[in-house]
Parts: sequence; structure tokens; C-alpha cells
Amino acid sequence: MKKTTDLFPKRRWLLGAAASALAAPWVRAQSFATKPIRWVVVAPAGSSLDVIARAMQDKLREQLGTAIVVENKPQAGGTAGTAEVAQSAPDGHTWVMSYNGPLAFGPHLYPRLPYVPLRDLMPVVLTTSQPNLIAVHAGLPVGNLAQLLALLQAHPGKYNFASVGNGSSSHLCMEYIKALSGAFAVHIPFNGGPPAVLATVSGETHMIAAVPTLLTPQIKAGRLKAMAVTGLQRYGLTPEVPTVAESGVASLKGFEAIAWNGVLVAAGTPRPVVERINAAVNLVLLDDAVRQRLQAAGLEPAGGSAEKFTQLIRDESAKWLPIIRRSGATLG
Repeated sequence: MKKTTDLFPKRRWLLGAAASALAAPWVRAQSFATKPIRWVVVAPAGSSLDVIARAMQDKLREQLGTAIVVENKPQAGGTAGTAEVAQSAPDGHTWVMSYNGPLAFGPHLYPRLPYVPLRDLMPVVLTTSQPNLIAVHAGLPVGNLAQLLALLQAHPGKYNFASVGNGSSSHLCMEYIKALSGAFAVHIPFNGGPPAVLATVSGETHMIAAVPTLLTPQIKAGRLKAMAVTGLQRYGLTPEVPTVAESGVASLKGFEAIAWNGVLVAAGTPRPVVERINAAVNLVLLDDAVRQRLQAAGLEPAGGSAEKFTQLIRDESAKWLPIIRRSGATLG
């Protein structure tokens, strides 16, 4: 399957750029990696963010020559750990693995956050991304997304959708589709993925958007029906499922809503240190064993420059602001 080329640079380019940065004398001369690196992961143990950090941990230690200590801080939807790293010493020895929630959604959802993402943090590198998958209860009389939206438009307020939480990518993805298509369904938030999926399987809720790995077992068992994936390209683990943009609904042409994550450090971290971390992560993301482990978890390895990651955060924040305002979602 093709990758989204504007987010994921070619592997050959990454390899050359990463190797050059690691070899640069002015980078090696920096007083960096002189003590263990603390990597704050703003999600629980066993989560997709945790899988990324654990998959890369040993290889990063080899690249940087120091221990990488992973610490899970999932509190406050990831904003607590993100804030802690924003307030840390800007020396490159404290990282955060954060994602679109705390970085692009959070500033518009929480009335008071103790950080401003692109003021208080320095984006280093995008690590992985994945689309959401839209699925419906097996008994719902629709076979594709266009039919689903027609049903919602014909019966506004009759149907509902589950999400893994208020203000989550699972929630806002559906709000985005509602805004563009004019369809309406009632939002039913749950505390996490398992109860949201269970509600949709049982028929308590009618549909859900969530990461594919959460839904594909239920789809294969015939308890849910897949409607579409929310990336620009079809998803490698479910190549038979069309994209939202392929639904034939004119207002959804070019639709994209992906979940993404990456490494950031405190603002003010010296540029050579940022470049060295960026180069190390890019090299590790090219490792075959690491890539296989990430892809098995449904994650597409990304990589690229700090500038690309910075622009992604800026663009995504602007994109989701009107959707969040329209939904009325607030947190905190």
C-alpha cells in the first residue's frame, strides 16, 4: 500500500540524513547523553505509545550510548506528562512521547493548560501514525459509508455513536464527518476502548470510530461491519476496507483524520542535541525488527525532520479547532 508521502519521507533519504547528523563532529562535541535519558510516555503500559517506546528503547540506547528509561504518565489525557517535559531542563535528557490529543486537541479542549505546545516544547520527530476505522453494529442495515450517512440524514437523532472518550480522536473523527456531510448522530462517550467496542457489539450504540487494532477482531467475528478507514490511503492491515474519501460522498473528498505521535523535548534544547536525537530515532525507525514490531501493532513508522513534525502540529491544531468548537467538547 502507498504511504502518505507528505508525512513519511523516503527511507533512503532518512538513512542518509540520519547518518550524516550522527557523524557530524559539532554534534558529537555536545555535552549530551552524559546521563540516562528519561522518556515520559503519556499513555498506560501496554498502550500503542508504550509499544513504540519499548520497541525502540534498546536500539536507541545503542545509538546514543546511554540508558533510555521509559516512564508511563497517562494522567489527564496525556497533558500532565506533556506539561512535565515542557517544564523540564532543556538539555535533551528528558523526552516526551506525546500525540495529537495533548498537542493538537488539548489547547482547544482544556480551559487552562500549563503549556503551549509550540512555545514550550520542541518537536523532534514524528514516530508513527494510524487511521481510525469506522464500524457499525452488525445488524445495522447499511453496507458502506454512503449508506450509513444517508440513514443518519434521514433519521437525525435516532442513531448514536460510541467513542473511547470525550475529545478523543475517536470522538472528533466522527464530529468531522458530521460537520462535512450534514449527517447527525448522538455522541456517547465511554472511558476507553473496550467498553465503547462492547457497547457497539451489543447494539447499545450503533457505530464507532477507533483504531483498527481495537475493532478488527470484532469485524472478523462478524459482530461489527467495517465502513471505512480515515486515512488518505487504504490501511495495510485491512486493505479491503475503502477510505472515507472513496465513499463517493462529494463533501468527504480528500478526507483525512489520523492519530499520530512523536518525540518532543523542552523548548530551548540546543539545536545540535535536537538533531542528534532526531537522527537516532530516524535510524531506529528504519530497523527491520523495530518496523515489524510496530506494524504488527497496527502502527505505520514515520520519521522525518523536526520541521516536518512542527508543521504537522501547527496544521492539525488549526484543522481541529473549528471541529472542536462545533462539537462543544470540553475537558478539565
